[in-house]
Amino acid sequence: MSEEGIRLNKFLASCGIGSRRGCDEFIQTGRVEVNGHSCTNPGMRIGPEDHVKVDGRRVVTKTPVVVVFHKPRGFVCTKEDELGRETIYQFLPPGLHHLHHVGRLDRDSEGLLILTNDGDLTQKLMHPSKSMEKEYHVTSNQPFENPHLDQFLVGIYTPEGKLKAKSIERQSARRIKIVLEHGAKRQIRVMFEAMGYQVTKLLRVRIGSLWLGDLEPGDFQQLNATEIGMLLKNPKAAGSTKVFTKEILDERKAVEKAQKARAAAAEAAGKPAARKTAKPAARPTAGPKPRASAKVDLTKKPKPAKRGRPQATSRSERTPKRPGSKRHR
Repeated sequence: MSEEGIRLNKFLASCGIGSRRGCDEFIQTGRVEVNGHSCTNPGMRIGPEDHVKVDGRRVVTKTPVVVVFHKPRGFVCTKEDELGRETIYQFLPPGLHHLHHVGRLDRDSEGLLILTNDGDLTQKLMHPSKSMEKEYHVTSNQPFENPHLDQFLVGIYTPEGKLKAKSIERQSARRIKIVLEHGAKRQIRVMFEAMGYQVTKLLRVRIGSLWLGDLEPGDFQQLNATEIGMLLKNPKAAGSTKVFTKEILDERKAVEKAQKARAAAAEAAGKPAARKTAKPAARPTAGPKPRASAKVDLTKKPKPAKRGRPQATSRSERTPKRPGSKRHR
């Protein structure tokens, strides 16, 4: 065993056994052997000359593979389900069945999901200290009230603890765009239920700076080095005044408090108060770098689809034809 090698748990993660935390469990339960001897020390150093086995089978480092997958609704994130439900792995070829999913989306959720055999990448994406953003489009069973959207940012106390969002953008009466940094299990659904709402559709569209793009449900695509780098960095804040963050909420409350103070002072002096509206601070914008060659560009935010029927361009098109008229004939 080498004094300059890599730690045993990191070595197992590079072999595609699982995340580093998952590999710690393998080691501590005595399922790992190093050079024919059982090893329960995750910090043991492994060199090129060492032989490592898990459950009696030798493992070797693998070339890192990272795949983005558009999880469809109605499928579970597991290789084998004890209830006999359909799993996401039926969409993948057998050569990719060794990949593990990074986090998960529940059965009724859909959207961007990462699968890989790179334990280090899994650790970076999942560890709370990295604060990797995940963006979702959420539809509710009823219209949202603005005070409730503010409460999502301040935080909601639930049996699972205090849960909150990083930012929220209203898209319609019942649809919002919500960004999380530290995702708890079923966090969005738990938060909504605590405020009296029910999620009818939940779609994850972004992790870090990597977008789902036009990838169709059930399709997957292997990521290149540039796209993997996009996964590991959050985009800069957009310059939209419709986006609510905790900082914007605090700023808005401070402005309202100042306005009330001026109004009270003016009323005491017998003069009408002059209303001043604070201008929102300018926010830097940064467009993602284009991808050179790919089937689907995952580095750019997709453009919203146009809705509604095209408007008629002439009077004859706007006026319906009546049977028996000259125009009808």
